[in-house]
Amino acid sequence: MIIDGKREEVIRNIWQAAENGSFHCKVEVDDPVLTPEQKQLLRERHLKKRTTWGFQVNTRIARCVANTASKKINAATEITGLENVGGISGGAILTSNHFNPVDNTVLRMLALKMGRKKLCVVSHENNFAMSGWIGYLMNYADTFPVSESKSYMVEHFEPLLLSFLERKNLVLIYPEQEMWFNYRKPRPLKRGAYYYAAKFGVPILSCFIEIHDLKELDTPGFHRVRYILRILPTIFPDPEKTIRENSLAMCEQDYRQKMAAYEAAYQKPLDYRFERDDIAGWISPIHPVH
Repeated sequence: MIIDGKREEVIRNIWQAAENGSFHCKVEVDDPVLTPEQKQLLRERHLKKRTTWGFQVNTRIARCVANTASKKINAATEITGLENVGGISGGAILTSNHFNPVDNTVLRMLALKMGRKKLCVVSHENNFAMSGWIGYLMNYADTFPVSESKSYMVEHFEPLLLSFLERKNLVLIYPEQEMWFNYRKPRPLKRGAYYYAAKFGVPILSCFIEIHDLKELDTPGFHRVRYILRILPTIFPDPEKTIRENSLAMCEQDYRQKMAAYEAAYQKPLDYRFERDDIAGWISPIHPVH
């Protein structure tokens, strides 16, 4: 699914970032840009409205819309490896590659198949300034913001996250940090998701989404795609290790699993030289991206 028409510019940014080894940088061109003061005001408003009756009503509506859309978008999506999460009944942190504004719908399908009513999604605070139907879902579809503000993360984010996990929810945290449109390769992972899994004693549900081209066109420059969700072995914190030791070990194991899943899916070793085939569905120009 392609949300806007500036994909060529985004692909150029992906190519440059991959060549530079900057795997966590922003490549989208029209995301909201906020000042520190605007971010603080946005966080304060979000935390305040979370306590209101209206927020609960909108959350139920947005969850229903998101789940319905997930089923429609993923009518042809294949899910393998469900046996890897068969014994998970409590809270858990789910990790996956991040390549599309609606790739969370694939993970919402997993939550539904696991008998969970919702999937909580961590998203960057700037995304909560979006408008339209995307902005509505971003604000209400069981989402909550992550921030560069250390005080917010300690005083508000961590208690929110812990409350969701204690209520046996699945929480999606993208360890690649930024979205890279239709990028097939798993990128090196940031440690945050694994730090919280270690601190709160919950497992990591490790996932990798394959993206395969279809013959039909989505737009003049892109083929439609379909997804295969690979559920990889669950990663548990080791009670004999410290939080730091666990977070590093869990992060490393998750990256190894995602790398192996990529190599099995596309039948080639993972390296980060940019290739046209790195972008799923792209009908690339004759000349390479400059």
